[in-house]
Amino acid sequence: MSTILSGEKATALVVRALTRSKTSPDNAAAVARALVAAEFAGQAGHGLRRLASYCAQAVDGKVDGFARPIVERIKPGSVAIDAGNGFAFPALETAVDILPELARTQGIAAAGIRRSHHSGVAGLPVEALATRGIVAIMVGNSPPAMAPWGSNRALFGTNPIAFAAPLPAADPIVVDVSLSRAARGKIMAAGQKGEAIPENWAFDAQGNPTTDPAAALAGTMAPLGDAKGTALALMVELLCAGLTGANYAYRASSFFDDHGDPPGVGQTLIAIDPECFGAGAMARFAEMAVAIEAAEGARLPGRRRQEFARRLSADGISVDDDLMNAIRSLAGSEPKAADA
Repeated sequence: MSTILSGEKATALVVRALTRSKTSPDNAAAVARALVAAEFAGQAGHGLRRLASYCAQAVDGKVDGFARPIVERIKPGSVAIDAGNGFAFPALETAVDILPELARTQGIAAAGIRRSHHSGVAGLPVEALATRGIVAIMVGNSPPAMAPWGSNRALFGTNPIAFAAPLPAADPIVVDVSLSRAARGKIMAAGQKGEAIPENWAFDAQGNPTTDPAAALAGTMAPLGDAKGTALALMVELLCAGLTGANYAYRASSFFDDHGDPPGVGQTLIAIDPECFGAGAMARFAEMAVAIEAAEGARLPGRRRQEFARRLSADGISVDDDLMNAIRSLAGSEPKAADA
């Protein structure tokens, strides 16, 4: 059985749960927007299922629910944002608000976020920039899950890379990839069901390919593209942690529990004015989009997710009973004023 929640109802529940868990209303609202947007994007692993761990971490102090992002202008086209060991989403929203004007003034601009947390669906901040007419790239790191190629020591996170480009009179192109071959959540789900995993998804603690979910979770994730994937993961670590002062993956604690110090990871967003080279980029983007859509069987990156979001926005989010009960327990009863 399941419950259907509108976006507004889901948002209200998340805000209530977080504000009851040592989080300010403004920060709770930013987190709620991100979790609901993740559900609408079809990325439930970054959505409402994260709420319980977020609340536990805020209560424990692993995440500072009252942190306010601090913005420092370092160079004309760059800003450093200290997330204050709070949730990533207020800092990401701050970057999305600042970058368009900077990019239009400078041609290109960047925001580096440090002392941050789980950044959710990386495609969402770049898509938000693209809807404002800006070309955007985002990289972010996460706790250790992948080893350098040939090693079995996890030094890199699964480290998403996201890109978005605006299109005239159409939804943006959005590319969002994680650098592991499979999501860690899929391995956890296989373990819960007692199922084996494909041999190319993960390695055990000795660095050998494994089909055993428990051995995989004790080992490392297989990178997308083998050695090429770990090279890209290194690139992300240097861009979003080395460049910003955030923790490298191997120094970051888990996003999933309330144990240890704050993760302190980083994100870097790069914003580019499409007119920065005077090449008529918007028309050229449209030309490429038309060519892809005309290719039989092809689909523009981002279109499936955008269609999914429109459908869920109209039909609501389906939440299974176990998750719904957990959310209601965290959120408590509705205020009397809301019942009137």
